[in-house]
Amino acid sequence: MNKVTRLFDFPHYQLEKFNLETAFATKHNNKWETISSQNYVDRANQLSRGLLRLGVHPNDKIAIISHNNSADWNIADIGILQTGAHNVPIYPTISAEDYLYILNHSDAKYCIVSDMEILEKLNSIKDKVTSLKEVYSFRDLDGVKSLSEVYNLGKDQSNQQEVQSRMDAVSPDDLATLIYTSGTTGKPKAVMLSHNNIVSNVLGSEERVPLSEGDKALSFLPICHIFERMVVYLYQYCGISIHFAESIDKMSDNLKEVRPHVMTVVPRLIEKVFDKIHAKGSELSGIKKKLFFWAIELGEAYQPYGANGSWYEFKLKIARKLIFSKWQEGLGGNLKILVSGSAALQPRLARIFGAADIPVMEGYGLTETSPVIAVNDQNNRGWKIGTVGRMLPNVEVKIAEDGEILCKGPNIMLGYYKDEEKTKEVMDGDYFHTGDIGQIDQEGFLKITDRKKEIFKTSGGKYVAPQMIENQMKQSRFIEQIMVVGEGEKMPCAFIQPNFEFVNKWAKRQKIDIANNKELVKNPKVIERIEKEVAKYNKQFGRWEQVKKFELTPDEWTVEDGHLTPTLKLKRRIIKEKYMDLYKSMYKPE
Repeated sequence: MNKVTRLFDFPHYQLEKFNLETAFATKHNNKWETISSQNYVDRANQLSRGLLRLGVHPNDKIAIISHNNSADWNIADIGILQTGAHNVPIYPTISAEDYLYILNHSDAKYCIVSDMEILEKLNSIKDKVTSLKEVYSFRDLDGVKSLSEVYNLGKDQSNQQEVQSRMDAVSPDDLATLIYTSGTTGKPKAVMLSHNNIVSNVLGSEERVPLSEGDKALSFLPICHIFERMVVYLYQYCGISIHFAESIDKMSDNLKEVRPHVMTVVPRLIEKVFDKIHAKGSELSGIKKKLFFWAIELGEAYQPYGANGSWYEFKLKIARKLIFSKWQEGLGGNLKILVSGSAALQPRLARIFGAADIPVMEGYGLTETSPVIAVNDQNNRGWKIGTVGRMLPNVEVKIAEDGEILCKGPNIMLGYYKDEEKTKEVMDGDYFHTGDIGQIDQEGFLKITDRKKEIFKTSGGKYVAPQMIENQMKQSRFIEQIMVVGEGEKMPCAFIQPNFEFVNKWAKRQKIDIANNKELVKNPKVIERIEKEVAKYNKQFGRWEQVKKFELTPDEWTVEDGHLTPTLKLKRRIIKEKYMDLYKSMYKPE
């Protein structure tokens, strides 16, 4: 197979070109279970044969809800797509009501689940799902059929030719998957992505990521999101062995076990990794502590391609040997690259990690663009910190008069499922309206400045771009999350979720007695200290943009509690509703 044009071509291409002993590795019962390229193709074919015997037709929808990425997920994905049916991945952490909406809206015929927690949530609404014929589980669970029953149906290979006929009938422009956007407001929209949408994005991204046959990847971002899913296809295309992390809690152990060369991240993870490193550095003493903070200060000035001159590079060499090499070792020791997406990466952290020889290549895209529009590239002088890189070779971008980024290319979605009206709202001919504001510099690098929908106007008529302010303020070790508010009000204010772990340690050093988070957010000394942080970052903004008041929230902002989308973006409307009392207190007449 010389050319990949449909998603199910990837495993067949990998088998012919690389024939990996370890295509996938998933940990079960403390042991890594591996699957070869041949196993991958054979198991996907077996599942396809079973699905045909189950009566699955082209264009049927099959939902998958899984907490963890796994070989099982990827085999099911290919097995479904080879029959001409469509894979509908669902975020596991959304509400049962959202499960109900998606299963009904997509007319899902079957649903595959990973564990009891998901099954119980699904069972609570299953009677209201109109098209669902059966639920299966990847592994044996009480009270539900196992997917092994479908595999057993496919053991007999006599209908493999029918599978091949179904595959032959699938065109690159046919629908492959429905991905429901996590949406910060209202019901999720179903993005229709074709085989070619995603394949074109894989092929366009391939030259930007320095991968070599035999490299290892660690995958942990949710594969139900298009970012990780596209990257997993990319790994397959490049002959990379994919290891699936057990969980965010076991990430540190998995990094040391797998020693990956590449992984994808979201900025929140980079922030948390840096916070842990910084905390360890703060516990050092004497010369070790001085060296640690010297290295960080050096890192904050880092520029790629030796732009700071030979004296800086000499000092950097020393810092890498004495300090940064330990960071690398903590992340497995082999990392060539981290690829960051989903939200804005703090330039300061991009510099520090770049200095540490753990380069973070920031990219940009949306579910509707399959997803990558632009991404930094360490090679070809294509890395510019503070930007999201240059556009992929097969993607075109133009900036509208109001600053909105418009995108055109083979990666643009087919539209929103069952919603022509919303599709028309975001399409301008062949151009998709991203809803993001940005600019392209003279060297062709794209810089995102804010979300168009999130920019607001104060009662004085001044525009405020909240994301820009939030990204600066989150550099403070005292601030875990922040949401700037003030639409139609006289001034910007903010909700702040403190970094509870760090603030508690700080309070102990200051001999401030705090029993719990509710006490912490009301403690005058804590509030005064965070006021100093806010004042420091406020200096970077115009007077009309500066956060004049803030309120500390006693809760950790999580996906489960509805503060964040599954891709860790702020659910602004919901956060504002949750803390309406705090909002009113910030804007009460003086």
